[in-house]
Amino acid sequence: MHDIVACNLFPSSDFIFGFSDLHGLIDKKFDGFNYGISIGKRLDDKIIDGIENGPTLEYYTYYNLINSELADLASVIQSDLLRVGITSIIIEPTVYANAEEFDKYLETLTVEVSHKMLATRAGLGWIGKTDLFISKAFGPRLRLLSILIDQKPEINPVPVEKSKCGECAICVSKCPANAANGKSWNIHVQRNEFFDAHKCRQKCGEFGRQLLNEDKRICGICVSVCPIGKQKY
Repeated sequence: MHDIVACNLFPSSDFIFGFSDLHGLIDKKFDGFNYGISIGKRLDDKIIDGIENGPTLEYYTYYNLINSELADLASVIQSDLLRVGITSIIIEPTVYANAEEFDKYLETLTVEVSHKMLATRAGLGWIGKTDLFISKAFGPRLRLLSILIDQKPEINPVPVEKSKCGECAICVSKCPANAANGKSWNIHVQRNEFFDAHKCRQKCGEFGRQLLNEDKRICGICVSVCPIGKQKY
């Protein structure tokens, strides 16, 4: 299985991936799919550096392009897995749902399967103070894709269970929504204890209307200012 995934993540330097054990961590509707593959695609540094003071149309276009590329990649991997007898469920980078499901999502801004949870259980990184996934390889400068599988991987992951941000609070101070209080994440801390996702979504909506003149939501400032993963070019 490891070789199947690796061969589809070319060039490998732009991707990270890992496997996770999800027993007891996801809804019972996914019974039988108790393991996951977490995949992260590195984002372009120049585009991310360009949104330190606010989102740009270039970033919005790029964000959607990466989501589309990851969705295509997931389909290829799913086909390869099926050829070796592994059934899978793709969890795409962005929430797509019917009206009833979306209304439910808006109440809590939580999803049935969290990309960040899979990635931390795969040992790829941790959750930052503005609820970003912070990867060891790229910091928060990545987009995540998740695939649930019905067979145990050949390797045993070492989950990350607490933040490694330390005293750093740059993302907290730069957040235009004032959505974070500076508390650090660990597996016993719920998101709402350190981050207000509704405030974040509201501010993203304001940026979308200002930038695109449409009901779109976009920001990314906290991704840009995080010192972890910044590259020199």
